[in-house]
Amino acid sequence: MKRMVWVFWGFLAALSGLWLLADTLWPAQAGYFAFRTVWVQYSGVLVMGMMSLAMVLAVRPVWLEPQLRGLDKMYRLHKWLGVGALVAGTVHWLWAQGTKWAVGWGWLTRPARRGQPPESSGIEAVLRGWRHTAEDLGEWAFYAAVVLIALALIKRFPYRLFVKTHHLLAVAYLVLVFHTVVLLQFDYWSQPIGWAMALLTAAGTVSALLVLLGRVGAGRTAGGAIEALQHYPALGVLETTVRIDAGWRGHQAGQFAFVTSSRAEGAHPYTIASAWHPENPRVTFVTKALGDHTAQLPQTLSVGQRVTVEGPYGCFTFGGPQARQIWIGAGIGITPFIARMKQLAREGGGPHEIDLIHSTVVEDPVALGKMRADAQAAGIRLHVLVDARDGLLSGERLRRMVAGWRDASVWFCGPAGFGQALRADLLAQGLPASAFHQELFEMR
Repeated sequence: MKRMVWVFWGFLAALSGLWLLADTLWPAQAGYFAFRTVWVQYSGVLVMGMMSLAMVLAVRPVWLEPQLRGLDKMYRLHKWLGVGALVAGTVHWLWAQGTKWAVGWGWLTRPARRGQPPESSGIEAVLRGWRHTAEDLGEWAFYAAVVLIALALIKRFPYRLFVKTHHLLAVAYLVLVFHTVVLLQFDYWSQPIGWAMALLTAAGTVSALLVLLGRVGAGRTAGGAIEALQHYPALGVLETTVRIDAGWRGHQAGQFAFVTSSRAEGAHPYTIASAWHPENPRVTFVTKALGDHTAQLPQTLSVGQRVTVEGPYGCFTFGGPQARQIWIGAGIGITPFIARMKQLAREGGGPHEIDLIHSTVVEDPVALGKMRADAQAAGIRLHVLVDARDGLLSGERLRRMVAGWRDASVWFCGPAGFGQALRADLLAQGLPASAFHQELFEMR
């Protein structure tokens, strides 16, 4: 998370620095209107910079995952960029529209023009001719973006509708690219800020077209057929095994994929709960009923049904120099650890000494029996904590349970707030920040 914070603010600082090489927030010409002009330009640069980077992240570029520590972190950055663009866009809109309103209400008086504006020619003249159209289209695109970003932030808004409406942001973005190209101060284009904006908007435009054409992840998608289903009603969990077609690139334990079982519903992200063996091309997913779609899966899925699987994604892959590892799987967060245990069992063990702590609200004998068998086969110490019987897991309790925890790497998957509380506790007691790994499995 700390890396995402640095990337977010570093990106804004870099854009601001490039812009300051070309302009100033304190114009030499006195008066409100000169001040307003530079702030409209500056806020516009920030808006389109953030929207462009967010659009690039929306196409799930795998080459960025190692630098940003996984698609889950990239989606968190995508969300921050969207919120930042919304805030900066509102400021930009208020500078532009608020001034017009103030003039209309008689609160401000436009300065008198001093002579004729300098003649323009070539591209600059063409852009000036589109100025009013760009202003009008940009205003309506801003209103659309506000609504669409707000819907994306409302967790109760159904996921299937979120996927459809969120794609419309690509249309609003393309309109705002036109708005930017026409209205960005012309002499910026010959300076570093203009080059940066050209690169960002070009990358964002290509990404927006990929979204609208339905080509996101197209090169990483394989078909498959459901081979087995096992429902655990007490846990509200469904285990689905898919026999995957040729084209799947294979995966590492701890990664996830986007699965589409219904075109109307679209793709949903699920952590993979199986190790990969090319000679036995099957992928298992364990999903919990957390919403309308996942709650209905036991009734809507059937053996033999065709699905598409896109991936794999994620960097929650159990690397690191520490000889000891502590795994914490809270609830459905146990899934990536199941995959890793199966991989270790197949390989005859691994280089790490491992303690797995599974914290759960409900105790299901069948599911726990499978987990104990996996842990035994992988040579892992398993600790099961049932909340009502054993109490809640805390940092203090973890330190008592596992000796040598300061020299271990900690791998957590589960509710974000729970993970953050454990991380804060362990870091305060001496665990290095780089040794705590948390999967942020939230796609919106």
